[in-house]
Amino acid sequence: MPYVTPEQIERAKKMDLLTYLQYYEPHELVRFSGNVYTTRMHDSLKISNGKWCWWSRGIGGRSALDYLIKVRGMSFPEAVIQIDGQAAVMPPVLPKIQKTSEPKRLLLPEKNENNDRIIAYLIGRGIHRDIIDYCIKSNRLYESRDYHNAVFIGFDRHGVPRYGTQRGTSGRRYMGELNGSDKHFSFSIPARNESCKLHLFESAIDLLSYGTLELLSGRDWLQQNYLSLAGIYKPKQNIEESTPPAALVQYLNEHSYINDIALHLDNDTAGRLAAKTIQTILMSKYTIADEPPKRGKDYNDYLKMITIKEVAYQR
Repeated sequence: MPYVTPEQIERAKKMDLLTYLQYYEPHELVRFSGNVYTTRMHDSLKISNGKWCWWSRGIGGRSALDYLIKVRGMSFPEAVIQIDGQAAVMPPVLPKIQKTSEPKRLLLPEKNENNDRIIAYLIGRGIHRDIIDYCIKSNRLYESRDYHNAVFIGFDRHGVPRYGTQRGTSGRRYMGELNGSDKHFSFSIPARNESCKLHLFESAIDLLSYGTLELLSGRDWLQQNYLSLAGIYKPKQNIEESTPPAALVQYLNEHSYINDIALHLDNDTAGRLAAKTIQTILMSKYTIADEPPKRGKDYNDYLKMITIKEVAYQR
């Protein structure tokens, strides 16, 4: 077994994975989105904020040393020599500045002078007025001027709108994402105070429905975090090769204190497969509970069943 000095070990430990790949294996590095990268060899391995995680295997770390040992299968001395030897032959230099594409520009429809139609629509879906008012006041929800659609907005960590989806409020069923939407920043509602638990939904309506059920049960509905996935999550045919939904990856990267995830996905084939996949690829890192609605296809169906039953009982 090769011998490595304490000085070599110390130098190797200081090298993070992103720097290592940028300087010594740039062909292996692939930009996933924003400041998140993946590798050409393993597309479920994500690098962000000085850390890396191989989601499909449930392993991760910070340094290039961790990566070479855990992913490439090198011994500790081999990995140290690989990093230190590369640096000796080709010391890190600033990479050439490459032109990067501008981030998508979200095209928001103009606001209506009031929100009367979307309020009536959401109340008709069983959503509690307090929750509707909260979303309007926090600029997560408004009524479009031209078609009176309900517009749901997702923000990045700086409070900049990055995602939007519309839902029709008339008798004609309509839903669709706004031009320029980035799925990494889907509709979400944070906890009132820092919470380690995240509730996950397919749509904004299901998210608000679950919040309504919490409120009707007498609980503080803002006690924990809520995130929608901007629609159906479609994993790969081989579950182990799948990566988590983009919105979930982004949220977990930005909220590293979260360690508990509740899945509230639909009671259909796609929803059950999505829940199974997320559990499979994240179970080694997080406590995950599968909590679909007790009845109905989704949480809005379940909410309407509950509220109709209560009204009938009161009569």
